[in-house]
Amino acid sequence: MTTDAEVQYEQRTIRAMRGMESTTIKKWQDDGWELVSQTNGKLRTEIVFRRAKPKSRRLLWIIGGAAFALILGSIVTVGVISERSAPDEGMAANQTAEAEAEETPTSEPTQAEPTPTNAPEPAVLTPENDAEFAAILALGDYCSPEIAAFASTHRGETAVFPGHIGAINPHGGAATRYDILVGAGDFSETSAPGPAFQYRDVNTTNDMRWAGDVPDSVGVGTNLAIMAEIGLYEESSCLLLIEPVRTSVR
Repeated sequence: MTTDAEVQYEQRTIRAMRGMESTTIKKWQDDGWELVSQTNGKLRTEIVFRRAKPKSRRLLWIIGGAAFALILGSIVTVGVISERSAPDEGMAANQTAEAEAEETPTSEPTQAEPTPTNAPEPAVLTPENDAEFAAILALGDYCSPEIAAFASTHRGETAVFPGHIGAINPHGGAATRYDILVGAGDFSETSAPGPAFQYRDVNTTNDMRWAGDVPDSVGVGTNLAIMAEIGLYEESSCLLLIEPVRTSVR
C-alpha cells in the first residue's frame, strides 16, 4: 500500500472571486487536482490544490538521452561520408562554372526599383467581425481554457465591445487608483457571461481615455462602450487584463 508519505505532491494556490469558488474548484479538479483547503476573504477566496508528481520522469530522461545519442552518432557518420564525397563534386562544379564564365559576356546588372508597400493596419476585433471573440463573450465560465487561448493569440490587439463595471476596488490601498472589473454586455445582478476583464491600477479620469463627455462619477453597474488593448491572462485569478484605448458611457 502506498501512503501519503511515500507520494510526492505539487501544490498550487488559486485566488477566485467570491461567488465563483465552485466553478474554479470544478475546473481544477477536472484537470486532476485535489482540493486541500479554501480560505474565504472579503473579495476573493484562496483555494489550495495538490496532485501527485509522476514517478517515471527520470526513466524517461534516461531513455530519451540514449535515443538522442544513437541519432547523433548516425548524423555524424553520414556527415563524414558526405564530406569525403564533396570535394570531387565541388571541383567539377567549379570547372563548369569557370568555363561558362569565359563564354558569357558580362553586363552591368540592372536594379529593380523598389515598390513601396503600405502595411495594412491591424484590424480591430469586434463580436461582429470575429467569431472567436463573440464566442468567448458568451461563455458561462470565466476560467475557461478558451479565454486563455484567445488572450495568447490576440495579446496586444485592440478589441471593441459593449461592457459594464462589475466591481471597483482601490489598487493597493491608493485613494485615487483602482482595479476595475469589467464584464461583457449590460450589467446584471444575476448573470455575468464572458471573461473577467480588468483595468488594473487606473484612475477614473485620464487613464480611461473618455470619448465625449467625461462622467461625473462611475461605479458598479455603469454600462460602457469599450475599446481596449488585450493584455495578459492570469491563470491563477482567471482575470484577463486590458488597457483602456477609448471609453464612453452607454
